[in-house]
Amino acid sequence: MLLKKNIKAGKVNFSIILVFSILAINNLHADTLPKSETTAELSILDKVSSKNTNIKIQVGEELLFQNLNIKVLKCYNSKFDDDPEVTAYMQVKDSTMNNNNKVFIFNDWTFASSPSIRPFDHPVYDVWLKKCYS
Repeated sequence: MLLKKNIKAGKVNFSIILVFSILAINNLHADTLPKSETTAELSILDKVSSKNTNIKIQVGEELLFQNLNIKVLKCYNSKFDDDPEVTAYMQVKDSTMNNNNKVFIFNDWTFASSPSIRPFDHPVYDVWLKKCYS
């Protein structure tokens, strides 16, 4: 009597084990990733009037300030307690500009401790990241 192997059942079992293994590894890896904060605080300087305004914006939401559309996509605090680094990914559009070739006037990471690394270049406004929190 010849024994037949049940190859189909073996493939199904292997697939189930593979899926659960991938989910378990993904779950372990997700705990080590930094979590984005929910609120970013920005400081905006109007260079014409020399007026400084502090605003709070929810991460993922768009805020209209004068003629700037500001959207913070991610905001992180470093895990170091002695001198934490605050970073945020920000997109800024100027609604008065009609240049369709350039969608964003700023679309990059910004750092609270050194804003000159990725400068926000606008003739009327300066925007600085101050802090991120939940």
